[in-house]
Amino acid sequence: MNYSPHRFSIAPMMDWSDRHCRYLWRLISKHSRLYTEMVTTGALLHGDPKRFLDYNPQEQPLAIQLGGSNPSDLAQCAQLAQQWGYNEVNLNCGCPSDRVQNGMIGACLMAHPQQVADAYEAMQDAVDIEVTIKHRIGIDDMDDYEGMVNFIRPIAQKGCKTFIVHARKAWLQGLSPKENREVPPLKYPLVYQLKNDFPELTIVINGGIKTMDDTQEHLQLVDGVMIGREAYSNPYLLSQVDKVLFNDTHPIPSRISVAHQYIDYCEQQIDKGVRLHHMSRHVLGLFQGEKGARAFRRHISENAHKENAGIEVLSAALDYVS
Repeated sequence: MNYSPHRFSIAPMMDWSDRHCRYLWRLISKHSRLYTEMVTTGALLHGDPKRFLDYNPQEQPLAIQLGGSNPSDLAQCAQLAQQWGYNEVNLNCGCPSDRVQNGMIGACLMAHPQQVADAYEAMQDAVDIEVTIKHRIGIDDMDDYEGMVNFIRPIAQKGCKTFIVHARKAWLQGLSPKENREVPPLKYPLVYQLKNDFPELTIVINGGIKTMDDTQEHLQLVDGVMIGREAYSNPYLLSQVDKVLFNDTHPIPSRISVAHQYIDYCEQQIDKGVRLHHMSRHVLGLFQGEKGARAFRRHISENAHKENAGIEVLSAALDYVS
């Protein structure tokens, strides 16, 4: 069976979904679509592109999320992403932080659908890979269904086929980014209605999804599911993805096997000058719910940040869960 490339994915998460974390996720699931942290157009065009665009080939299939609003800048960055081998470029229209609002990036763009449509068109005209949009169901007082449709319609008319919808609105005033991930209520039926009314579009649902059972229920009504924080706090959840969602019968790696492979990766990266604690923090949730998990986390947390810390820290932590 040919499954949609957006059937299951892991959200772009600032400070979390870096290349080390994505490598860990890929050890557990071959088919999950992975996304980078949001990269601003300014960082790519005026900084060191290699720093933001490099990844491990094993991470594929891999998408990059861009933050920006200037069509020309976004088109240039999309071209860079294609040259680097990314499978997809995603435009962030959902992040609610003050920092991105000041630069006309993120959720505030939902108030400017024509500008997003123009940006989409410029990006898609510049590349052969797919350009997608990630957004909220609304912002501030714009939280009715018709408001979301009014945002999506001009972008779809420009040819955009895939919309990833975080099923919460964003309060741009009065709530912190963290609160915006938790306080506004989830309204999944609005996303279902969107798919029902626009069957030609690929609609991916995001927000508060934590289990494979939840994922399968959503997939009865939309084309894809994107999970976020649960993949970080409980990465072994991904061990069921390939079998349950993609009918792939390859052997499921054990937690211990994943840990040993990740230790090998960390050793290679340390040889390149990467500090252990930049990588070890991503593995803290690997044994969630297992005997010894708390001691495993504690040992890493207390030792990985030390100067010259090496893989022996992770190997010793495994003694608590082996």
